[in-house]
Amino acid sequence: MTEYPNRAARTSARLLRLLVTAAAALTVGTLLLLVGYILVKGIPSLSPSLFSIHYTSENVSLFPAVINTLVLTALSLLLAVPIGIGSAVYLVEYARRGSRLVALVRLTTETLSGIPSIVYGLFGSLLFVTYLGWGWSILAGACTLGIMILPLIMRTTEEALKAVPDSFREGSFGLGAGRLRTTIRIVLPAAIPGILAGVILAVGRIVGETAALIYTAGTAAQVATGLMSAGRSLSVHMYMLWVEGLNTDQSYATAVILFFVVAGINALSALLAKKLTRG
Repeated sequence: MTEYPNRAARTSARLLRLLVTAAAALTVGTLLLLVGYILVKGIPSLSPSLFSIHYTSENVSLFPAVINTLVLTALSLLLAVPIGIGSAVYLVEYARRGSRLVALVRLTTETLSGIPSIVYGLFGSLLFVTYLGWGWSILAGACTLGIMILPLIMRTTEEALKAVPDSFREGSFGLGAGRLRTTIRIVLPAAIPGILAGVILAVGRIVGETAALIYTAGTAAQVATGLMSAGRSLSVHMYMLWVEGLNTDQSYATAVILFFVVAGINALSALLAKKLTRG
């Protein structure tokens, strides 16, 4: 009788370990299957004409879409990162803990995080494209994406700041530093890895976004000549090639390039996070 609970506990632990291992294997296997399928279908379709500077109906070049994607990503981060980090700093470091304002902001942020991207696209189309008269443009797409990734950056930054031990702040206050200096010199450097993790997730969502950009940035296949010009991103380019049905092989090739672009951005961001942490 005394050994049965221990035996039952060991059996439960083994069963849970087996389930967790199976779930991890299923997740990794699904990822490898998707990546392998994309590479097998897309790599044979890669050709020099896909990287031509100018898009034509013959070469269906993805190079203009790559440039537009980089511009959209930079502008979206320029809009969302300062506001998101600043809002998180206020909620964690300055706002009174447990206040109704903080609870309301967090509830609103979590709600916005769950809104589908198509809704953001319709909102951006109504506000930026129609009401403000910007038309289909890179600026309208970047503003829409900035609003879309703002909750993600706020929440990840807030969690990174909350993970910094209070002893860091107390030690800084004990040495005579003010709250602003403590936040900038002590708290933020310690939270940089978590903040960059949120930025990396935001970049991945920007690069892979399609629905919101179709209604705001447009589907023009050339490099945008300015912020008020229309231009398609890499994901929109892939979608348009697939929908048209005339260049499905090139659509798979675009998916390969999109995969490597996202992987490269994540690798560079992780390397930057390591260097900043060591510094």
